[in-house]
Amino acid sequence: MRENLKKLEAEAERLREQLNDANYRYYILDDPDISDAEYDKLLRRLEALEKEHPELLTSDSPTQRVGAAPSEKFGVVVHRKMMMSLANAMDAEEMLEFDKRVKRLARTEEPIDYVAEVKLDGLGIELVYEDGRLVVGSTRGDGINGEDVTPNIRTIRSVPLRLIKPLHGKIPKLLEVRGEVIFPRKAFAKLNEDREQAGEPVFANPRNAAAGSLRQLDPRITASRQLDVVLYSPGVIEGVEFDSQWEFLRGIRAFGLRTNPLSRRCYGIEEVLSYWNEITEKRHDLEYEADGVVAKVDSYRLQEQLGEVSRSPRWAIAYKFKAQQAETLVERIEVQVGRIGSLTPVAKLKPVQLAGVTISNASLHNLDEIRRKDIRTGDTVMIERAGDVIPYVLQVTKPGHPRAKPFEMPQDCPECGAAIVHEEGEVGYFCVNANCPMRMRESIRHFASKNALDIEGLGDKLVAQLVDSGLVKELDDIYRLSKDQLTGLERMADKSAQNILDAIEKSRAAKLDRFINGLGIRHVGEHTARVLALKFRTIEALMDTSLDDLQGVRDIGEEVAKSIREYFDEPRNRRAVERLAKELKLEEVKQVEGRGALRDKSFVLTGTLESMTREEAESKVIAAGGRVTGSVSRKTDFVVAGAEPGSKLRKAGELGVRVLDEKEFVKLLEGGRV
Repeated sequence: MRENLKKLEAEAERLREQLNDANYRYYILDDPDISDAEYDKLLRRLEALEKEHPELLTSDSPTQRVGAAPSEKFGVVVHRKMMMSLANAMDAEEMLEFDKRVKRLARTEEPIDYVAEVKLDGLGIELVYEDGRLVVGSTRGDGINGEDVTPNIRTIRSVPLRLIKPLHGKIPKLLEVRGEVIFPRKAFAKLNEDREQAGEPVFANPRNAAAGSLRQLDPRITASRQLDVVLYSPGVIEGVEFDSQWEFLRGIRAFGLRTNPLSRRCYGIEEVLSYWNEITEKRHDLEYEADGVVAKVDSYRLQEQLGEVSRSPRWAIAYKFKAQQAETLVERIEVQVGRIGSLTPVAKLKPVQLAGVTISNASLHNLDEIRRKDIRTGDTVMIERAGDVIPYVLQVTKPGHPRAKPFEMPQDCPECGAAIVHEEGEVGYFCVNANCPMRMRESIRHFASKNALDIEGLGDKLVAQLVDSGLVKELDDIYRLSKDQLTGLERMADKSAQNILDAIEKSRAAKLDRFINGLGIRHVGEHTARVLALKFRTIEALMDTSLDDLQGVRDIGEEVAKSIREYFDEPRNRRAVERLAKELKLEEVKQVEGRGALRDKSFVLTGTLESMTREEAESKVIAAGGRVTGSVSRKTDFVVAGAEPGSKLRKAGELGVRVLDEKEFVKLLEGGRV
């Protein structure tokens, strides 16, 4: 009997080795030597053996990629070594400046050896291997604390559960390796196609899909998403040594870890620039989303000598791709109604391919912006995608012939026919009808968004159906929806309906600041909502506070205070908030002391930043101890102005508030002076 068990044990180990080798050849070498059918046959045999003889099961068996029960929440992983963020270069001149700085600090005039890598647009992760076995997988988080997503990481087939022992070398006692979880373009397109057919909301882009998939509480959902991983930097390593980035990449590849085959060793900055040009040409043909090229000093000894500033290394930089531009025709200009009733003009464009995406709409922001650029129906315009995300009209390149009349805002709401109000000296136009269907759709979307009540599944199409069918006329109607009502909607299956109801139920336990943000009060974003929640502790206290008391709160200026008071003075809004509060269990928000170089500094952001999103900019300010507010007042320390700044820039000039461009802002974040 014992002899038979030894034979089965040897067979199980042989099967594990065959399956691990097949994964290595498929994901690392891109040279599979067995078919999918053969792989499945080996896997089924191993599963059968382990089921019949549980004592043969090992934690790193290929059969154990999925099997953990859904988690209630993610634990915290403290990174042994901080996961830093990269400084950005926007043009070749800034790359040359980076090279000069490296040479100056290295005290050399000789060309520097760099490793150039494609900058992936994914979710940062860290994998920890002990004695060759995967023990922890975590997200980057804030660079110090990440989320423990080990069960989900284990489902990714390109992540080995056990490292391969190289022919000439040994497996490290401890190996921490960082990289990105990405969603390949083909798999992403298939996922969105399946979700659309099932009547579920689609993901906006592969990065969001990757982040959402990796952070699923149920690993089985993650397993179904076909995620991939690419690894590129070390954490703490014990038991082996690497002298350079290039040696590290080759070394971890020998362990069976996936690296990017397009990475290249470059002699001098000119070769890095040449590499950037090459990747720029083929960026839309890559199997994954990319937003630039990263250049790293190759020598680890020199990296250590150069050190870091703030949370960014001095020895690496990200050279972002330039915003993509294209010409197209403005077929018409329409007006869309937002959640607070604001009217936004939108250019309906002749569809054009830009940065791998078909663009047919572009925001025109406001009437002042349209007049400044003199955009009219029938004009040929140049459009651009800032950071390959937000399309906007750059300028008119060829006026229409004959020229159309200048655009004017409507007198009545195009959605409900109610009156439009516009205060003298203000940029915005607003629909006065709080029950405007378009306002309600946008209100629900905002209320359910990730930074508010975070109700997963309430996407555009479902929200439109809920409002158009009359099932949701007020926000609190969301909490009285039944499964029968949901399954009666177009393309809503029983399981999808239950998922929506579960997400709604989960949202009942909400923090006060998220609830305030979710109401969509004009000028009240995440930061202001948190300030209000900390000050007033309950929604009832906030509703009853006076205008003077609001103006006395730090970071709450006259305009914001007036907007808050006007919102709660409207009887319909007050009744809606009271009804919502009865449906929820609102949690008090606790104060967290800010630390860092920007402590006690107040920022206002306006326009589009090229090197980071608005959310990333806010996070970096908060991480450095600062605050981001929604409006400019005399209490504001800095206004950061990106491309296409709005009226906040003018207000800063009137009040004498210091304005920073993007380069100055980044320098300040890095601990410099401006």
